[in-house]
Formats: sequence, structure tokens, C-alpha cells
Amino acid sequence: MPRRLLQRYLPHPETLRRQRSLRFMSHLIGNPTLWVLSRRSVANAFSVGLFSAMLPIPFQMAIAALGAWLARANLPLSVGLVWITNPLTMPLIFYGNYRVGAWLMNTPARQVPERLSTRWIAEQMVDILPALAVGSVANAIVLALLGNLMIRLIWRWQVSRSWRARRRRRKAPGEDDPL
Repeated sequence: MPRRLLQRYLPHPETLRRQRSLRFMSHLIGNPTLWVLSRRSVANAFSVGLFSAMLPIPFQMAIAALGAWLARANLPLSVGLVWITNPLTMPLIFYGNYRVGAWLMNTPARQVPERLSTRWIAEQMVDILPALAVGSVANAIVLALLGNLMIRLIWRWQVSRSWRARRRRRKAPGEDDPL
């Protein structure tokens, strides 16, 4: 995974540290280990961010920031990945989590009425919540592991590709490539 591409889109730590609303976290934001772009830190950031995104709880970004600190992951990537569950995608993702939880618990999933309302959701919450929690945690674990594995594989592929290109550029005319 190209570092330059990631660095182009990530904010600079000094810019965030100057933000008045983030001053209480300046010691965390200023920690240089949370801004490193290495295979391990980016893969861990995907794990932390995807895991946090799948949880139907408030303060997902704070949990992702704490997870990034604990896992020594890239902080902005971890926090940014939480926005996979934004107000547009949240209903679909959490309904999918609920369906997976109902399947894992071997209980019938409730059918969504034609006119979905917050009143219907509030009335059904007692029955929905256990399946939603189980499905959310299951999907969070699976996505975290898959995200970590995929980033490590993509990063490794990119590095080997750049090494092969470098070898081709350095190769003298007439030499055979051993690979």
C-alpha cells in the first residue's frame, strides 16, 4: 500500500493539535507512534476501525481512538474508518448485523414493516437487541480479521511489485532474470 497515497489524504498531527476542540487529546494526537504508516500500523488501524464501525453504540470514534492507542495502530485511519457506518449506511449495516445475529442465535428474524417507524423499533427493541449485539460483535470480529489480513496481503504484494520493478530497472542488458 503506497505510503504517499495514504499521506496525501491523512491530516497532519500539528493541524489537529491546534484545533481548540481537540486540545484535551493533544498528548494522544502528538504521539508520533500513532501516525506511523507501516504495514503493521495500517493493518491494525483497519482492524480497530472496522471493529468499532460495526458496533451499534455511541462514541465509536472515541473507541476507535482508544483502540488505536492500545493496538499501536494509525490513529487517523482507525478513526476515519468508523465513518463506514454513517447516517446513510447505518440502517443497512445494523439490519444486516441483526440478521446475522438472529441466524447465529437460531431465532426467526423480525420482518420490517412496510412503513418503518421509530415507534416500531422502540417496541421491538427488547426482542431485537440480543440478536443485534451478537451479530454486531460477530461481524465486527470477522471484518477486523479480514481487513487486517487484506491490508497485509496488499501491502506485501505492493512491496514485492516495487522490488521487481526496481530489479528490472537495474538489470543490465543481456542478463537473465533469476525469477
